[in-house]
Amino acid sequence: MPSLPFIPDTITVHLGAPNDASAPNVTIPFVDYIQNVASSEIYPTWPDNALRANIYAQISFALNRIYTEYYRSRGYPFDITSSTAYDQSFVYGRDIFDNIANIVNDIFNSYIRREGNVEPLYAQFCDGIRVSCPGGLSQWGSVELAQQQLTPFEILQRYYGNDIELVQNVPVGSIEASVPSFPLRIGSTGDEVRTVQIRLNRISDNFPSIPKIVATDGIFTTDTEAAVLRFQEIFNLTPDGIVGQATWYAIERLYASVKRLNELDSEGISLGEVTLQYPSVLQEGSVGLGVRNLQFFLRYLSDFYPSIPSVGIDGVFGQETLQAVRDFQLTFGLPVDGIVGEQTWYALYNAYRGIVNTIPLQYIEGNVLPFPGQLLRLGSESESVRILQQYLNVIASVYSEIPTMEATGYFGEITRSAVQAVQNLVGLEPNGIVGVITWNAITDLYSDIYNGSRLNDGQYPGYEIGGSDIE
Repeated sequence: MPSLPFIPDTITVHLGAPNDASAPNVTIPFVDYIQNVASSEIYPTWPDNALRANIYAQISFALNRIYTEYYRSRGYPFDITSSTAYDQSFVYGRDIFDNIANIVNDIFNSYIRREGNVEPLYAQFCDGIRVSCPGGLSQWGSVELAQQQLTPFEILQRYYGNDIELVQNVPVGSIEASVPSFPLRIGSTGDEVRTVQIRLNRISDNFPSIPKIVATDGIFTTDTEAAVLRFQEIFNLTPDGIVGQATWYAIERLYASVKRLNELDSEGISLGEVTLQYPSVLQEGSVGLGVRNLQFFLRYLSDFYPSIPSVGIDGVFGQETLQAVRDFQLTFGLPVDGIVGEQTWYALYNAYRGIVNTIPLQYIEGNVLPFPGQLLRLGSESESVRILQQYLNVIASVYSEIPTMEATGYFGEITRSAVQAVQNLVGLEPNGIVGVITWNAITDLYSDIYNGSRLNDGQYPGYEIGGSDIE
């Protein structure tokens, strides 16, 4: 499963039960899919609040299937079925009701989740008359609640509990298989290895013969190999200690199963399990790198949201940062307490990522791109790494202590050494990991070489480089 949920551009629907090989698959825009489901499941004459509550549930259900790779991890070439025995109603080619289409267009990039969890809620629902689903939403019952003037969110709370929240303004992206491009084995590094380590350690709680991995640090060493090997032996996979496609998806399936990710009482996935971006709770008086990261995100978003004031990047959570956090929370419909917990951080990071994802990812000499939104470290492989390497090579032409490298897009030992050299140069912890502040320091140095202390014309909004911003 991907690190964080997003709204897919398209979804592939199997027009029948999962095991009906004769049924065709259709790939359509996700928005069209939700419009179809809503037009098939509920009546357009229902109160607007009931319609919205039901559509939130339909979006979340579909995203749960996609995020957990429920069908893909079982070898099926689709994301969801049209069978109401397994999923939700979808009638290919049907007419769409105008008012339902308008609501979907308004809220399609939102979903329900439990507080403290990352995955979209498995928002089970039923009509509430012919079929009941304890713990799930009653479609006809939602009409009665809407007639009592309950809001869509209050209706959802009645069925799913008071510990749910709506995630809004979720970025849109393309569905890609989570399986690594190359098998993971002794010597492999990166986020995919860390994912395997976290998954296996949780699975081992239910299957104690799988040995625990001491450090879930993204480095594939002998203890990770031992855990993989025992997992393969238990689940009748080739016992080679290597994580290929079959083992990867088996781990994904078992992890989803032991955590009940496809059930209403899911144990849930915490933010710390899928990303190292979240530092800790930040509030007035906090200091350090986490605060600097927070200030960077707030400052960047302030150019796109006039309601969010710009802040300085000094690593001190003072009154200026407190007001910016409150204004951000107010803008995004969050509890306005000025405290950055997981909910606020997730919304902040998602908003930033949504904007950055719209920027063309290519190297243009003299210009810089904003932080790509995910940590770059040993084992990472992407176009963002390639651009990072090009920036480092230019800096190395001026600073002899920084090694040069081939811009391959793979973050290897030379790239890590170059990153550590820059971190030493600017007074950051030389951990060889490129987060927000290190990316800023690298692009600051790179930009100075071409343009002095500021970017040339054509800079991206919100990305202002200043010597006082980076220590």
